[in-house]
Amino acid sequence: MLIAVMLAFPVAASAQRQGTGFLNRVVVEGSETRRYQVFVPADYTSSRRWPVVLFLHGGGEQGNDGLIQTEVGLGSAIRRDAERWSAIVVFPQVRDGRPWNGQDAAWALKALEQTQREFATDPFRVYLTGMSRGGAGAYYLAYRHPTLFAAILVVCGRVRLAANRDGQPARDTDPVIPVADGDPFEALAAKLKNVPLWVFHGDADAVVPVEESRRATAALRKAGSPVIYTELAGVGHNAWDSAYRNPEVVQWLLSNRISR
Repeated sequence: MLIAVMLAFPVAASAQRQGTGFLNRVVVEGSETRRYQVFVPADYTSSRRWPVVLFLHGGGEQGNDGLIQTEVGLGSAIRRDAERWSAIVVFPQVRDGRPWNGQDAAWALKALEQTQREFATDPFRVYLTGMSRGGAGAYYLAYRHPTLFAAILVVCGRVRLAANRDGQPARDTDPVIPVADGDPFEALAAKLKNVPLWVFHGDADAVVPVEESRRATAALRKAGSPVIYTELAGVGHNAWDSAYRNPEVVQWLLSNRISR
């Protein structure tokens, strides 16, 4: 759907120069306003279409200041080497105490849509990535929109929310994988087996068990997915610095394209 919308907005032949760097933006939904940021490369021009990345942060960056979510993970990597990330990047922010689901997931997609309308972006090169809580959010969004993203990068993300592990009653009524869909790993694999996916996890992670990524990638491979899995020996919960600062990851992510 988003692809069709974007194809209806051709790139302007002579648009005025827009701001670059980290830009403040808002999503308005009824009476609520959500702040987010967009990173625009210094050499941005509307004369060509740019890849766009949607980044979902972890639990430590929740709120509505619209800033802190750019200070870790992908935002930090961009600040270290902006030229490596030749893409427009959208940084939404989840509300306090909330996972990336329901209305917060909808806000993230709306921020993506607004960015696609504002800037010259390529509807066939839209990417999704998330770390920790945002990793679960990446699975959540990808599961519900399996044809929207050209590739997905998940860093230490859960497939099962903590409240839903080991058959315990769910406290969240909108889990990553709907309970009715059966085994969450098999359901995820069936839905995403044709989407390029790279998963990172530290084997010493005490926050999100590494078993989440092991089981997810095993199910994906069984389903025929070419998923890439990188398990970092001796690394705890912070697997994101290794992932987002890896030049091979950037090259891989941006090399994928939706075929129509």
